[in-house]
Parts: sequence; C-alpha cells; structure tokens
Amino acid sequence: MIALANSGWVGVMVRVFSAVLLAGTALVGTVGAAGAAAGPGAVAAYRPADGAKAVTGAATTADAPALVAGATYEDTAAPGERYYRVVLDAGSSVYVSAVVRPPAGAKVGYADGVEVTLMTNAGKACPGNPGRAAFGDDPVPLAAVGSRTQAEDADCQAAGVYFVKLTRTAAKDADRTPWPVELRVMREPGLAPGAAPTAAPSVWPSVPPAVPGTEPVPRAGGTGFNDARALGAGVWRDDLRPGQTRWYRVPLDWGRQLAVGAELAGARMTKEYGAAYAGLSVSLYSPYRSLIGAKDTPYDGRQAATALALTPPVAYANRLSDDRSVRSVRVAGWYYLAVTMSGKVGEFTEDASPVPLTLRLTVQGGPAAAPPYAQDPAAGGFGVRADDRSAAREGLTAPEARAAAGNRSAMRAVAAGGFGAGALLLAVLGGWMLLARRGARTP
Repeated sequence: MIALANSGWVGVMVRVFSAVLLAGTALVGTVGAAGAAAGPGAVAAYRPADGAKAVTGAATTADAPALVAGATYEDTAAPGERYYRVVLDAGSSVYVSAVVRPPAGAKVGYADGVEVTLMTNAGKACPGNPGRAAFGDDPVPLAAVGSRTQAEDADCQAAGVYFVKLTRTAAKDADRTPWPVELRVMREPGLAPGAAPTAAPSVWPSVPPAVPGTEPVPRAGGTGFNDARALGAGVWRDDLRPGQTRWYRVPLDWGRQLAVGAELAGARMTKEYGAAYAGLSVSLYSPYRSLIGAKDTPYDGRQAATALALTPPVAYANRLSDDRSVRSVRVAGWYYLAVTMSGKVGEFTEDASPVPLTLRLTVQGGPAAAPPYAQDPAAGGFGVRADDRSAAREGLTAPEARAAAGNRSAMRAVAAGGFGAGALLLAVLGGWMLLARRGARTP
C-alpha cells in the first residue's frame, strides 16, 4: 500500500513540477511577444510613448498644467499657443521637446511648423529659445525643443517656476484641425563645481570616412522616436513607400562621430508626378530630439542617394558653439535618424512592392572620458550603457529592449522557481522512499 501511495505521490509531484515550468515558459513567451513588430501593410501611424500621460495645455500661463522631468505627455494642438508649467532646480539643463504629428494626407507647407519656448515666470524667453521646426511638402512628424542650459552669467539659472509655450504656426489655407503632439521633459544634471568648459572645441576630425560596402542586413525602421530601430556601424536594408518616414536610433558615446548615407533604389510607379525636390530626405536628431542636420535629394523613380556629413565628436563643450549642427551634439545617448520618401514622387498600386532603401552608417572616433556630472545622467535618459550597445547589435527598438530585459528577469524567476520546485520534489521523493523502505522491513 505504501509503495502504491508513493507511486501516486511521485506522479502528482512530477505534474506539479511540470506545471511550474510550463507557467514560466508561458510568461517568458508573453514578455518576448510584447515587442513583436507589426505586420506589413500601408504606412503605419506614429507610435506614442508607452505610459504617456494625457495633458491639456492652457490658453494662459495662469492655468498652465504641470510637466515633470522624466515624463512624456500627449496633447493636441490647433494653430495658436498653449502653455505648460515646469519647476526647475538651479543646477541642471532641461529640454522640453514637442513632436507634432499631422494625419496622413494633411495639407502642410513651409509656413506650417512648431515652436517651443522655455521662459521665466516674467515672460522672458531663456537664451537659445524658441526652438523652431517647419514642415516641407509632407505631413511627417516634426520635432522642436525649448531648453534651459546651464552656463555662467546666463539668464534662467535660478531655481523656480518656468513656463513652456508651444506654438503651432500655420498658413491661412492650412489644415487647422488639432493635431496630436507629444511632449517630453528631459533633465541633464549639472557638472561638478569648477568643471564647466569655457569654449567650444575648434578642431576635430572632419575627413569624410570610407563608405562601408559590406552586405546589407535587414532592419525595419520604426514609426517615430519611441520605436526607432537600433542600428550600429554597417550597411542596413529597409523599404519605403511614398509619404512614409522610417525611424532609427544609433548609440553615440562621448568622443564618437556619425556619418550617414542613404540610397533609394529605382522603382516603377503607376503615376509619376515628376522629380520631387525633396524626394528622399534624411534628418538627424539629438538624444533630446533637437534637429542636428538634414539633407535631401530629388527622386523620380530612378536611383538616388544623399548623405549627412560626419558629425563632430560628442562633447559637453559643443553646447557653447554658435553652429547648431555642433551645438546639438552635446551629450552621449541615442541619436535618431528619420528617413522620408516624399508622397509627391508618384503613386504605386496597392499591391506594389515598396522601394528598397539602403543605409550606410559609419561610427568612428573616441572613446572619450565622460564629463564629471554631479549626478548620473542615465536617470535623465542620457549616456550609453552596455544594454544600449547590445540593443544596437541586436537591432532592438526601445519596446523590444524593455521586453528583452523583462524576458531575462522572467527567465531568472523561472530558473529560481524551477530549482525550488526541483528541490521540493527531491525532498518529498526522498521522504517517501525512506517510508517505503521502513514499510518493507515491517513484519
């Protein structure tokens, strides 16, 4: 009887142990699937930030809602002004970005754009404000940044209440409906006392790098800043449709430089509009979403290429430069690439294949020592960590990277649970075997 009972309990414990492992496996699968890419199809809409908070900007500063550093917000903006409130300390630089997202097919022109101004509670704009950006021919996501930068003898250095003014500019005949806008506040800690630079670097390596010619590796770009596909140095292959923007991100540490080449292959269109002046365009953004530079070239269905020149090395002192293309390369972190094929180039049939895109990235220079921050800049979303380099090697978007981190945590939990369940199973089996032997000796 004891032997039979022992066999029954063994079966029960084995089933329990198997259930624990299956549950853990299911959990890992769920976490991994969270970052799965959307299926192919038409041009996808901009993906909002995970966990973004709803906010409604006010018509005056008196009713301005609060924004806090480290958070991302969703609002809508019609042409005109909206106000928000921030409370700043006296020792950090702060960047407030706004990404305006017109709907597909919206009418835009060069008079349409966005401005972000960070100003004192007396209404005085901080130095370097406003940050401006203007549309071209296409209704693509557009980013502008207002900032408060730490500098000696500059205004806006005191701690206290400041206001953010968001202005959507529009021509009289433009689309005047409210468009979604994403607001993000990033805080860069100040430097240790006495460590602030006094001048921007005047010389750096600027010789055009050799263009990489290795075999291209497929990497599908994202819809915006929040799901941009990670890339490193090398040759990458993607596809574009008219009116589509693909987004990528590249980790650049202190002392590193980036050069980008983009090529759009020839394509057969059902209807040609003629060579669009900016048929293929490439834009580079800083970790805090400020435009560094952009290049474009006409495209009429025949092979076309454009390139962004080698950036200066990432350096804290670059913020003192008078050149925007230098000034924005001031902090280590993720740099963003937006590649757009204009909707003005022509039309394709719905079942036509997209146009092949090739990106050639060169990353060189450095590494250089990080500046002596008084606090860890990673808390504000700056810097390059080992996980970022790994994401670039694996080609992960930020949501996929978070899912992979959760996957690793789940695997550790499953492993710990499996060891625990296994130890319990062995203990129970040992006990029953001992009882079985004693029962066998009983007359």
